[in-house]
Amino acid sequence: MNNFCIIANADKDIDYRIANQIRDYIIEHGGKCSIVKDRFKGTKQDGYIDVEDIGEDVEALIILGGDGTLIQAACDLHERKLLLLGVNLGTLGYLTEVETQHIEGALDRLFQDKYRIEKRLMMKCKVEADTNHKGYIVLNDFVVSKSGECRLITLDIYVNGEWIDTFLADGVIVATPTGSTGYNLSAGGPVIAPEVQAMVITPICPHTLNNRSMVVSAQDEVIIEVGQSKDHMKDEAELINDGTSTRLLKTGDRVVISRASVDAGIIKLSNTGFFKRVKDKLDK
Repeated sequence: MNNFCIIANADKDIDYRIANQIRDYIIEHGGKCSIVKDRFKGTKQDGYIDVEDIGEDVEALIILGGDGTLIQAACDLHERKLLLLGVNLGTLGYLTEVETQHIEGALDRLFQDKYRIEKRLMMKCKVEADTNHKGYIVLNDFVVSKSGECRLITLDIYVNGEWIDTFLADGVIVATPTGSTGYNLSAGGPVIAPEVQAMVITPICPHTLNNRSMVVSAQDEVIIEVGQSKDHMKDEAELINDGTSTRLLKTGDRVVISRASVDAGIIKLSNTGFFKRVKDKLDK
């Protein structure tokens, strides 16, 4: 492997200092490398990465930032099916594989093709009312959360067309195994190993003692329907994709979630196991 593209979080790599150092090292060792600098396109969608910025012959993306930067790249560029190497400039860094002080050694291993690829399940969703919208892609999670007045909302959950439960809650999370260590974990959901082909449904602050997370197959279709908690007032909610609010929902709207057609390919260089990595990060 010798053709790379660097995507840098400009807030964390000031003046692209680290990006330029990595590019120079790659070129000095006979490789090719470009840097995507302008991540903010002046649109309402912060951090949007345009697939046209990435050369057709690029073999892998080197992501400088934190997990959020890597997740953004995985979602925006999923159709290209590029391999992703995360370099941690953030804090926790569950997905980022390399610390900055070890980047040259990591690059040497890539030059020699001494790496493995970890496939991470991605999900897609569509709001049934959006007949002209192609939908959304996430690596972590979809969240339907209350909006407007600070009160609980009613959410009906269906799996493959079968009604499963009704949550009176602040919202509900549908997470991939990757996303299970994020909001899902904070909300009391289980941690799921990356290789498990599953999705987890977790209510957020449910107003009952009985509601718990549910783990379903990655091949299932999950539908979240916004209900109505009070006779005289419709419930208001919002759809949040990997931490970004995308649209408002109301009583009667249905969010249809299923597995995406592609997985994210994360480059792994270390032999550290998933659960040790999670424990090390959470114990900080």
